[in-house]
Amino acid sequence: MTQGTPNPEPPPFVEAPALKRFSMHVRHGFFGRAGGASEGIYRSLNCGYGSSDRNEYVRENRRRAALALGGSPDRLVTVHQIHSARAVTVSEPFPIGQIPEADALVSKTPGLILGALAADCAPVLLCDPHAGVIAAAHAGWKGAVAGIIESAVEAMVALGADPGRMAAAVGPCLTQESFEVGPDMADRVLDASSWAEPLFEPGAGDRQHFDLKRYALGKLSRLGVAHADALADDTLSDDAGYFSSRRASKNGDPDYGRNLSAIMLLA
Repeated sequence: MTQGTPNPEPPPFVEAPALKRFSMHVRHGFFGRAGGASEGIYRSLNCGYGSSDRNEYVRENRRRAALALGGSPDRLVTVHQIHSARAVTVSEPFPIGQIPEADALVSKTPGLILGALAADCAPVLLCDPHAGVIAAAHAGWKGAVAGIIESAVEAMVALGADPGRMAAAVGPCLTQESFEVGPDMADRVLDASSWAEPLFEPGAGDRQHFDLKRYALGKLSRLGVAHADALADDTLSDDAGYFSSRRASKNGDPDYGRNLSAIMLLA
Protein backbone atom coordinates (compact mmCIF):
# COMPACT_ATOMS: atom_id res chain seq x y z
CA MET A 1 0.00 0.00 0.00
CA THR A 2 1.25 3.50 -0.76
CA GLN A 3 0.04 6.95 0.19
CA GLY A 4 0.28 9.95 -2.10
CA THR A 5 1.82 9.56 -5.54
CA PRO A 6 2.01 6.06 -7.09
CA ASN A 7 5.81 6.30 -7.34
CA PRO A 8 6.94 8.43 -4.41
CA GLU A 9 10.42 9.89 -4.23
CA PRO A 10 12.82 7.79 -2.13
CA PRO A 11 13.00 9.00 1.46
CA PRO A 12 16.09 11.06 2.25
CA PHE A 13 18.79 9.79 4.54
CA VAL A 14 22.05 11.00 6.04
CA GLU A 15 25.42 9.26 5.68
CA ALA A 16 28.31 9.39 8.15
CA PRO A 17 31.84 10.16 6.88
CA ALA A 18 33.42 7.21 8.73
CA LEU A 19 31.21 4.76 6.83
CA LYS A 20 30.74 6.64 3.57
CA ARG A 21 34.45 6.25 2.80
CA PHE A 22 33.75 2.53 2.36
CA SER A 23 30.78 2.96 0.00
CA MET A 24 32.32 0.48 -2.42
CA HIS A 25 31.73 -2.19 0.22
CA VAL A 26 28.68 -1.10 2.21
CA ARG A 27 25.67 1.15 1.92
CA HIS A 28 24.20 2.80 4.94
CA GLY A 29 21.72 5.47 5.86
CA PHE A 30 20.27 7.25 8.88
CA PHE A 31 16.64 7.96 8.04
CA GLY A 32 14.45 10.55 9.72
CA ARG A 33 10.73 11.11 9.48
CA ALA A 34 10.55 12.45 5.89
CA GLY A 35 9.38 10.57 2.83
CA GLY A 36 6.94 8.07 4.32
CA ALA A 37 3.29 7.08 4.20
CA SER A 38 2.21 7.37 7.84
CA GLU A 39 -0.18 10.03 9.14
CA GLY A 40 -0.85 12.00 12.29
CA ILE A 41 1.71 11.68 15.08
CA TYR A 42 3.56 9.08 12.97
CA ARG A 43 3.97 11.34 9.97
CA SER A 44 5.66 10.21 7.88
CA LEU A 45 8.48 7.59 7.72
CA ASN A 46 7.68 5.60 10.86
CA CYS A 47 9.55 2.30 10.48
CA GLY A 48 8.69 0.72 13.82
CA TYR A 49 6.19 -2.11 14.12
CA GLY A 50 6.49 -1.59 17.88
CA SER A 51 4.47 1.60 17.54
CA SER A 52 0.68 1.66 17.31
CA ASP A 53 0.81 2.91 13.74
CA ARG A 54 -1.04 0.95 11.05
CA ASN A 55 1.05 -2.05 9.97
CA GLU A 56 0.46 -1.38 6.29
CA TYR A 57 1.97 2.09 6.66
CA VAL A 58 5.00 0.81 8.55
CA ARG A 59 5.48 -1.92 5.95
CA GLU A 60 5.36 0.68 3.16
CA ASN A 61 7.80 2.95 4.98
CA ARG A 62 10.29 0.12 5.45
CA ARG A 63 9.87 -0.80 1.78
CA ARG A 64 10.74 2.73 0.73
CA ALA A 65 13.78 2.87 3.02
CA ALA A 66 15.12 -0.45 1.75
CA LEU A 67 14.74 0.65 -1.86
CA ALA A 68 16.43 3.97 -1.09
CA LEU A 69 19.52 2.02 -0.01
CA GLY A 70 19.38 -0.06 -3.18
CA GLY A 71 18.26 -3.18 -1.35
CA SER A 72 15.28 -5.50 -1.41
CA PRO A 73 12.43 -4.75 1.03
CA ASP A 74 12.15 -8.39 2.06
CA ARG A 75 15.81 -8.32 3.15
CA LEU A 76 15.42 -5.61 5.79
CA VAL A 77 15.92 -7.14 9.24
CA THR A 78 15.21 -5.66 12.66
CA VAL A 79 14.74 -7.17 16.12
CA HIS A 80 12.44 -6.66 19.09
CA GLN A 81 14.58 -4.16 21.00
CA ILE A 82 14.65 -4.42 24.79
CA HIS A 83 17.56 -2.16 25.93
CA SER A 84 19.79 -5.18 26.44
CA ALA A 85 23.38 -6.20 25.70
CA ARG A 86 22.29 -9.01 23.36
CA ALA A 87 23.65 -9.13 19.81
CA VAL A 88 22.29 -11.62 17.28
CA THR A 89 24.20 -12.95 14.27
CA VAL A 90 21.91 -13.36 11.27
CA SER A 91 22.26 -14.65 7.71
CA GLU A 92 18.61 -14.57 6.56
CA PRO A 93 15.47 -12.61 7.46
CA PHE A 94 13.70 -14.01 10.50
CA PRO A 95 10.62 -16.16 9.93
CA ILE A 96 7.32 -14.47 10.70
CA GLY A 97 6.61 -14.61 14.41
CA GLN A 98 10.20 -15.53 15.29
CA ILE A 99 11.85 -12.13 15.67
CA PRO A 100 14.25 -12.35 18.63
CA GLU A 101 14.64 -9.97 21.53
CA ALA A 102 17.99 -8.23 21.12
CA ASP A 103 19.54 -4.84 20.49
CA ALA A 104 22.16 -5.50 17.83
CA LEU A 105 22.34 -7.43 14.57
CA VAL A 106 25.55 -8.70 12.98
CA SER A 107 26.00 -10.33 9.57
CA LYS A 108 28.39 -11.13 6.73
CA THR A 109 25.60 -11.84 4.22
CA PRO A 110 25.61 -9.46 1.22
CA GLY A 111 22.26 -7.87 0.47
CA LEU A 112 20.89 -8.31 3.99
CA ILE A 113 19.89 -4.92 5.42
CA LEU A 114 20.46 -4.65 9.17
CA GLY A 115 18.30 -2.05 10.85
CA ALA A 116 18.22 -0.34 14.24
CA LEU A 117 15.17 1.63 15.36
CA ALA A 118 15.42 4.61 17.69
CA ALA A 119 13.62 7.73 18.82
CA ASP A 120 16.24 9.43 21.06
CA CYS A 121 18.48 6.42 21.74
CA ALA A 122 21.72 6.18 19.79
CA PRO A 123 21.77 4.02 16.66
CA VAL A 124 25.26 2.69 15.92
CA LEU A 125 26.23 1.25 12.53
CA LEU A 126 29.52 -0.62 12.09
CA CYS A 127 31.48 -2.39 9.38
CA ASP A 128 34.76 -4.12 8.67
CA PRO A 129 34.83 -3.70 4.89
CA HIS A 130 37.85 -5.98 4.48
CA ALA A 131 36.32 -8.92 6.35
CA GLY A 132 32.85 -8.20 4.95
CA VAL A 133 31.10 -7.91 8.32
CA ILE A 134 28.47 -5.35 9.34
CA ALA A 135 26.41 -4.54 12.43
CA ALA A 136 23.54 -2.32 13.53
CA ALA A 137 22.98 -1.59 17.21
CA HIS A 138 20.35 0.21 19.26
CA ALA A 139 22.23 1.89 22.11
CA GLY A 140 20.01 3.62 24.57
CA TRP A 141 21.84 4.59 27.74
CA LYS A 142 20.72 1.39 29.48
CA GLY A 143 21.92 -0.83 26.65
CA ALA A 144 25.11 1.16 26.22
CA VAL A 145 25.92 0.81 29.92
CA ALA A 146 25.03 -2.89 29.82
CA GLY A 147 27.45 -3.47 26.93
CA ILE A 148 25.49 -3.60 23.67
CA ILE A 149 28.30 -1.94 21.72
CA GLU A 150 30.82 -4.41 23.14
CA SER A 151 28.49 -7.30 22.24
CA ALA A 152 28.15 -6.08 18.66
CA VAL A 153 31.91 -5.76 18.21
CA GLU A 154 32.50 -9.16 19.83
CA ALA A 155 30.00 -10.79 17.46
CA MET A 156 31.67 -9.09 14.51
CA VAL A 157 35.07 -10.41 15.62
CA ALA A 158 33.58 -13.91 15.81
CA LEU A 159 32.82 -13.58 12.08
CA GLY A 160 36.39 -12.57 11.27
CA ALA A 161 36.29 -8.81 11.76
CA ASP A 162 39.13 -6.83 13.33
CA PRO A 163 38.41 -3.67 15.39
CA GLY A 164 41.55 -2.14 13.91
CA ARG A 165 39.87 -2.24 10.50
CA MET A 166 36.37 -1.30 11.63
CA ALA A 167 34.47 1.90 10.97
CA ALA A 168 31.49 3.00 13.01
CA ALA A 169 29.01 5.85 13.16
CA VAL A 170 26.68 7.05 15.90
CA GLY A 171 23.50 8.35 14.34
CA PRO A 172 20.88 10.94 15.30
CA CYS A 173 19.95 10.81 18.98
CA LEU A 174 19.71 13.12 21.98
CA THR A 175 22.52 15.64 22.21
CA GLN A 176 23.99 16.53 25.59
CA GLU A 177 21.91 19.72 25.77
CA SER A 178 18.71 17.70 25.28
CA PHE A 179 19.56 14.73 27.50
CA GLU A 180 18.71 15.78 31.05
CA VAL A 181 19.11 12.97 33.59
CA GLY A 182 18.73 12.41 37.31
CA PRO A 183 21.34 11.30 39.85
CA ASP A 184 20.32 7.63 39.77
CA MET A 185 21.00 7.36 36.04
CA ALA A 186 24.30 9.25 36.39
CA ASP A 187 25.39 6.90 39.17
CA ARG A 188 24.62 3.84 37.04
CA VAL A 189 26.68 5.18 34.15
CA LEU A 190 29.63 6.07 36.36
CA ASP A 191 29.52 2.81 38.28
CA ALA A 192 29.97 0.99 34.96
CA SER A 193 32.24 3.55 33.28
CA SER A 194 34.23 5.76 35.63
CA TRP A 195 35.93 7.34 32.62
CA ALA A 196 32.59 8.93 31.61
CA GLU A 197 32.55 11.57 34.36
CA PRO A 198 33.54 14.39 31.92
CA LEU A 199 30.48 13.53 29.83
CA PHE A 200 28.15 15.06 32.44
CA GLU A 201 27.44 18.78 32.75
CA PRO A 202 25.50 20.38 35.63
CA GLY A 203 21.85 21.16 35.07
CA ALA A 204 19.11 22.62 37.26
CA GLY A 205 19.00 21.30 40.81
CA ASP A 206 20.21 17.72 40.94
CA ARG A 207 19.80 17.26 37.20
CA GLN A 208 22.71 16.76 34.81
CA HIS A 209 23.13 16.67 31.05
CA PHE A 210 24.68 13.51 29.62
CA ASP A 211 26.53 13.24 26.32
CA LEU A 212 25.30 9.93 24.91
CA LYS A 213 27.04 10.45 21.58
CA ARG A 214 30.47 10.85 23.18
CA TYR A 215 29.75 7.93 25.49
CA ALA A 216 29.13 5.67 22.50
CA LEU A 217 32.25 7.02 20.80
CA GLY A 218 34.22 6.41 23.97
CA LYS A 219 33.07 2.80 24.05
CA LEU A 220 34.06 2.32 20.42
CA SER A 221 37.49 3.85 21.05
CA ARG A 222 38.11 1.60 24.04
CA LEU A 223 37.23 -1.40 21.91
CA GLY A 224 39.91 -0.42 19.40
CA VAL A 225 37.54 0.58 16.60
CA ALA A 226 39.77 2.43 14.17
CA HIS A 227 37.39 4.95 12.61
CA ALA A 228 34.31 6.38 14.34
CA ASP A 229 32.27 9.54 14.22
CA ALA A 230 28.89 10.84 15.37
CA LEU A 231 26.31 12.86 13.49
CA ALA A 232 25.41 16.16 15.16
CA ASP A 233 21.63 15.79 14.65
CA ASP A 234 19.48 16.12 17.79
CA THR A 235 16.27 14.10 17.73
CA LEU A 236 14.53 16.12 20.45
CA SER A 237 14.94 19.61 19.00
CA ASP A 238 14.47 18.69 15.33
CA ASP A 239 10.72 18.11 15.19
CA ALA A 240 10.55 18.15 11.39
CA GLY A 241 13.54 15.88 10.98
CA TYR A 242 13.21 13.09 13.54
CA PHE A 243 10.86 11.22 15.83
CA SER A 244 11.55 11.70 19.54
CA SER A 245 10.17 9.81 22.52
CA ARG A 246 10.95 12.69 24.88
CA ARG A 247 9.26 15.23 22.65
CA ALA A 248 6.19 13.02 22.37
CA SER A 249 6.06 12.77 26.16
CA LYS A 250 6.39 16.55 26.56
CA ASN A 251 3.62 17.08 24.02
CA GLY A 252 1.33 14.57 25.69
CA ASP A 253 1.25 12.34 22.61
CA PRO A 254 0.19 8.74 23.25
CA ASP A 255 2.95 7.27 21.07
CA TYR A 256 5.73 8.16 18.66
CA GLY A 257 7.34 6.94 15.45
CA ARG A 258 10.72 5.25 15.13
CA ASN A 259 13.67 6.42 13.05
CA LEU A 260 15.44 3.74 11.03
CA SER A 261 19.21 3.43 10.72
CA ALA A 262 20.36 0.71 8.33
CA ILE A 263 23.47 -0.82 6.77
CA MET A 264 23.92 -3.33 3.94
CA LEU A 265 26.96 -5.26 2.77
CA LEU A 266 27.43 -5.18 -1.01
CA ALA A 267 28.20 -8.33 -2.96
